[in-house]
Amino acid sequence: MVKIRLTRMGKHKKPFYRMIVADAKSRRDGPFIEILGTYDPRTEPSTLKVDVERAKHWIANGAQPSVTCQKLLKQAGM
Repeated sequence: MVKIRLTRMGKHKKPFYRMIVADAKSRRDGPFIEILGTYDPRTEPSTLKVDVERAKHWIANGAQPSVTCQKLLKQAGM
């Protein structure tokens, strides 16, 4: 199964996240298929950049977004 989820990037105590498409069995920071966007919760307000068209494409082809990614995609206008 393919999932849409977040992977952690950045320095110690300064995280930002990439929204990725990956195999459900791969590690959190392991190999991925495609990067859909970024999310930075440390800025005020939080910064979210997502390629909504690609996300729609992956969901139409059976990718399951995580709970957090569902909320972020809804904020992005999907």
